Amino acid sequence: MPGRNFLFVPGPTNVPERILRAMNRAMEDHRSSAFPELATGLFRDLRKVFKTTTGQAFIFPATGTGGWEAALVNTLSPGDRVLAPRYGQFSHLWIDLAQRHGLRVDIIDVEWGEGAPSDRIGEILAQDQQHEIKGILIVHNETATGVTSDVAAVRSAIDAAQHPALLYVDGVSSIGSIDFRMDEWKVDLAITGAQKGLMLPAGLGLVCASPKALAAREHAKCPRVFFDFGDMIKANATGYFPYTPSIPMLYGLRESLAMMAEEGLDNIFARHHRLAEGVRAAVRAWGLKLCAKAPKWYSNTVSAIMVPEGTNGADVIDVAFRRYNLALGAGLARMAGKLFRIGHLGDLNELMLLGAIAGAEMAMRDVGIPVTPGAGVAAAAEHYRSTAAPLAPRAAAGQSPDAQQGPGARPSPAASPPRAAVRA
Repeated sequence: MPGRNFLFVPGPTNVPERILRAMNRAMEDHRSSAFPELATGLFRDLRKVFKTTTGQAFIFPATGTGGWEAALVNTLSPGDRVLAPRYGQFSHLWIDLAQRHGLRVDIIDVEWGEGAPSDRIGEILAQDQQHEIKGILIVHNETATGVTSDVAAVRSAIDAAQHPALLYVDGVSSIGSIDFRMDEWKVDLAITGAQKGLMLPAGLGLVCASPKALAAREHAKCPRVFFDFGDMIKANATGYFPYTPSIPMLYGLRESLAMMAEEGLDNIFARHHRLAEGVRAAVRAWGLKLCAKAPKWYSNTVSAIMVPEGTNGADVIDVAFRRYNLALGAGLARMAGKLFRIGHLGDLNELMLLGAIAGAEMAMRDVGIPVTPGAGVAAAAEHYRSTAAPLAPRAAAGQSPDAQQGPGARPSPAASPPRAAVRA
């Protein structure tokens, strides 16, 4: 099929050319005296993305699932009790992983479409006078439902209960795209993956541990070898790894962190919010609803769009891919067939996202969902146009010779200021 594939699942995301070029390099000796310069810079700059000055970042050749496992096995023992709300497929899978390691998981079942219930968490912790609960597992951004939880509210509930449990946060589809504050929210273990906001291929599981979490290692009895923080700490101290790292991925991460520093985290978060608002405008124009039950839960990295009763979201996804070369996210587990998802995170802009909205709109019409042609595209485009930053005045010296007026040409009228610049 001619043209490029439009990748709009919520991960893996589009990999910028800069990162692809940075990764395209010859292999090198990861034990050489030059290697620590690369590694130590990555550890330093990752802390900025996690927003921590005291946490220690770890880079595992894995995925977010590996990060989940590393966080748990380095800080807990079989039989330990943890508290975990379940409000989507990924919170469910993290619970399953914890149970397989012999942890006792107190599950708070929440309606899919809502986020972490900080009030219920606080009530349970207040009743745990013996402090049997050793940790709370929170998925910051649940990609299965397009829901972002309020981690700050969870931390407030823990503090109000005066409970010492560790706070574990899955930030796989939030860190680097949605505001995340490890130190301010007193997160003890933060987990992310390379293939989301960091704009890399899948292959790195990234974990940041607080001093409190690192101290918990002394009593943690869960078996661990590949994911042992201790081995990493010893090797990382001199800029090396305890086993062979993925050299191309590390150079890709170096370029990713440089790109994020150039744009600025606050600008990245604002860009994701603005792009997500355009998708939400399109959903309203289609007459459809999001899986997220209320605006406070809306995710800025993925929109899970409910399809009408009697239709199948999987059909939309299939037609979008086979006819329009557009990859959309599927409904997972109990949401299978009930929705499709548009991922909007990482390296993307307005026109890229408008292409995804147009493709989704055409695919919906193809399978019989009665959306008005162009309605979603128009709503999103108007949002992006009306919220665009004012353009700087165009420099006269930038005009090409072909565009300059020749002898006898009628003078052009005075240029009016850009539309965005004259809005009230």
